[in-house]
Parts: sequence; structure tokens; C-alpha cells
Amino acid sequence: SMRSGRGSEPKREQDATDKDQLEEQCRYCFDVILSHFFRTALPSPRFPGGHFPLFVTWNKVDSRGNLVLRGCIGNLSGIDLHQGIVKYANASAFDDRRFSPVSLQEVRALECSVTLLHNFEKAEHYLDWTIGRHGLIIEFEALRGSVLSATFLPSVCEEQGWSQQECIDSLIRKAGFKGSIDSGLRSSLSVTRYQGCKASVDYARYRRDRVGENMWNSAWNRV
Repeated sequence: SMRSGRGSEPKREQDATDKDQLEEQCRYCFDVILSHFFRTALPSPRFPGGHFPLFVTWNKVDSRGNLVLRGCIGNLSGIDLHQGIVKYANASAFDDRRFSPVSLQEVRALECSVTLLHNFEKAEHYLDWTIGRHGLIIEFEALRGSVLSATFLPSVCEEQGWSQQECIDSLIRKAGFKGSIDSGLRSSLSVTRYQGCKASVDYARYRRDRVGENMWNSAWNRV
């Protein structure tokens, strides 16, 4: 078995955050959308359960070979892992309103990432976090008392090449704020920082792994 040599160790509570288990969660996201496209029964999950805040992200390789965001939806408050992976694999592929639904023709170009979140902490101020380590949730009061909020996962700021302030300003825009951004607004933000365990698997590796495990459904050959 893949996990031989560890059988004698007690099973740890956080097993689901091991890299091999996170990668299996990514593969399962592909199982989920292929089962949707081909109307096949969804196989049972082969990764440990648990209760986690989590996000599923679909990226697509464009014609230049760059990864571009195709959908990202998740949950900051925690959900059963087996249910959550199914729910957000589907939602991020088909229901992210920023994008059209993923089509079967695109599947070969997709990469899936799963991020399980932990260590939520209140930041002292809007720069009290580390690029590449922390994800962010901001909340603030906009005009007429409406509360706006938005989040970026821990990988976003680094991937975009932003400074901390550019990241914060982008998050304010993501929350839907249209006005001018100044130091007063930045200082008024309520900022929560958090960390994540993340893995990514692209379609080619997913298919190779599933074929190697005899877990590939021949009904999916038309991808």
C-alpha cells in the first residue's frame, strides 16, 4: 500500500492535511466533475474525513501555458470534508458567477487545488500578516452601514506579485467597494488572518494516477 511503513503509527487527527491525502482530494474533485458530465455514479472517497473550512480552486492552462483562474468557491466556517469536497468541486466548476460554467472540452486543460484552512487569528492591523503564509478575511462598514467582506487564500498575494497594500486594496475591491481607498479606510478594516494546507493535481496526472490504480471509469474516455 502507498502508506506502508506508517501502519504502526497511531492515526493522527489531522491526517486529511497530509500532502498525499490533499492530492487525493484534488483527484476526487475530478471524479466529481467527470461523474457530473457523464452521469456516472460517484465513487466513494478514499481520503479520511473530518471537519474543515476548505476551498476548491480550478485553474486552466491557457494558450501561453499560464495558469488562469477558472473558479474558486469554498467555506470559511467548516464543513464535513467528504460532503464539502463534492459540494465545492461542483460549485467552483459550475457556479462561480465570475465565470461561465466549465465545459467538458476544457477538462484536459484543468488543474485542481484543494486548500484546507486553519489557525484563524485576529490581525492587529491591516499589515499584520505575512505574504505567502496567511490568507485574509476583511470586513468593513461601507456607505449607509452595509458591511462588506471578502477573502483571499494564502497563495493569492504571492501568485499575483502584490505588495501587502496592493493585496489589501484588491481585497477591498473584491468586497465590492467602489469608492476611493485611503489610509483611513485601510485602518478601519477588521482583518482575520489564517493559514492553509494546499495541494494541486492537473488532469494529466489525475488520469495517469486513476488508470494506474484501476480507478478510471471507461465511460470517461471521451474527455
